Amino acid sequence: MKVNIISIGNSKGIRIPRAILEQCNLNDEALIEVKNKVLLIKSAEKKPRKGWDKAFKSMHNRKEDSLFIDDTVDIELKDWVW
Repeated sequence: MKVNIISIGNSKGIRIPRAILEQCNLNDEALIEVKNKVLLIKSAEKKPRKGWDKAFKSMHNRKEDSLFIDDTVDIELKDWVW
């Protein structure tokens, strides 16, 4: 598909048809990179916990998944004196 490059202030831009935006799952953010003089525009998926399962499994295998707070600590502050 051929598109026109338009001026947007001091920059340039293109209009992406709605059908292509939906097909590529492009919403509010996108990732742009250049590879071999080719412009790639990819969806910036918002998956904040992506990869956590593998990271936790790796931590477990390295025995790095111990508790920060010992279970014997009185978290509810019942016996604390202020």
